[in-house]
Amino acid sequence: MKKQLTRRALRMLDLSIGRFPELQGKAMTVGHTRSNLGSAIVPREIGPQTRWMIRLKVKGLSYNTIGHELTHLTQGLAQIPRSERHKGARTRIPGGEKQCDIWTLARSPLFCDEAPGYLKLPRRIRENWPPYAKRVRALCSAAIRKRGKIRLYIRWLEEEFKKLAREPLKERPAEAQRSLPFGK
Repeated sequence: MKKQLTRRALRMLDLSIGRFPELQGKAMTVGHTRSNLGSAIVPREIGPQTRWMIRLKVKGLSYNTIGHELTHLTQGLAQIPRSERHKGARTRIPGGEKQCDIWTLARSPLFCDEAPGYLKLPRRIRENWPPYAKRVRALCSAAIRKRGKIRLYIRWLEEEFKKLAREPLKERPAEAQRSLPFGK
């Protein structure tokens, strides 16, 4: 990975890993992939020599992709006995790609730089991501809270996305054109 690693990617990794206290102190390998945006290799057995690994495509790398792959690693932490988990570990994240997207977006606004890949988002939201990112993140956090009460919380969430897409889009105010004083 060292050959493909840019200063930008390294900075992004450092910022992202800082949002995952449960991975602190774990040996992690970051590799390169060309076939997809990223992947995570979660070990089957946990021990003192366990290596956690993610692979990333550096070209076009987003915080969302890094966060998604790190969230997969935290999903794997469920295999570790509770007594050995990091004290800052959050609640157990259920397995699955959609679940991974939900927990990634809810974790930090840093990971909202790009629309998630697995959640079913209406075209209007996906194509106009920046104005919707904050609201989608809030809905993901609400879905996590509802998970204990609503078994089909992902279905609820995706229905909420449909409602959100029907609301008028609040455009960011365009910056006023600056005028330059010209001499007479």
